[in-house]
Amino acid sequence: MLPILINGEPAEVLSALDRGLAYGDGLFESIRFVGAAAPLWPRHMQRLAESCRRLRMPAPDPAQLWREALEVACGMPQSVVRITLTRGVGERGYALPVPPQTTRVVAAFAPPRPAREAYAQGVRMRVCGIRLAEQPLLAGMKHLNRLEQVLARAEWSDPAIAEGVLCDQHGRVISATMANLFARIDGVLLTPALERCGVAGVARAEVLAACPHAQIAELTLDALLGAGEIFLSSSVRGIVPVQSLGDRVYAPGSATRQLQQHWRDLGFSMEHGG
Repeated sequence: MLPILINGEPAEVLSALDRGLAYGDGLFESIRFVGAAAPLWPRHMQRLAESCRRLRMPAPDPAQLWREALEVACGMPQSVVRITLTRGVGERGYALPVPPQTTRVVAAFAPPRPAREAYAQGVRMRVCGIRLAEQPLLAGMKHLNRLEQVLARAEWSDPAIAEGVLCDQHGRVISATMANLFARIDGVLLTPALERCGVAGVARAEVLAACPHAQIAELTLDALLGAGEIFLSSSVRGIVPVQSLGDRVYAPGSATRQLQQHWRDLGFSMEHGG
């Protein structure tokens, strides 16, 4: 039985009438823990609070979430704690329940264990055929509707391909399916703008804070293919270099290595996902 708390109590069952199930009406955060420490916790709480404000949902108490996260992760040397917040049970229809009774799910999982070679040499990527829809009102937040990412990941079954590049309707690069993306182009470290779609990851925010000269910009696929260095950022997996994108081959560069060291300095082990 997985360590799961629903509204603070051990349980594994949600109501079939929960709006998170019915409409994807909610948010989630996947937070990397090392023992009882979560170096990116403040960034996760900041994004969760801002997303709750934008979705007109009551924000949970961070202190309560912290206690519950420590409870479910207790005894695990490395874990990923997923916090799911829904608008709770409501009557049929799209109207917001008054007053809202949010559902809070806190669960701990073993972290992914990517091969050590992925951090040393990089991963292989492909370009996904699906295009992300643009919705500025939802852009940036980690809401429960991940169907675009599910369909994108269903496009390939080759185990040698670890990730796919997602573009928007205009062909602008947005992200990978499970991570944000950075590229060094003409000596400048760039990451795609996310005002129209995509998830503004907390690891992306950490990279931008650690690299004040990095820029947020619109990024075309042609520009990405011509990059001198590409890496992925993820709060669960850390900093992962890209070895190839389609037929293009890349080598981990200085920015990638510096940020991998930054992740170690935060307390994460790159060999276990960071």
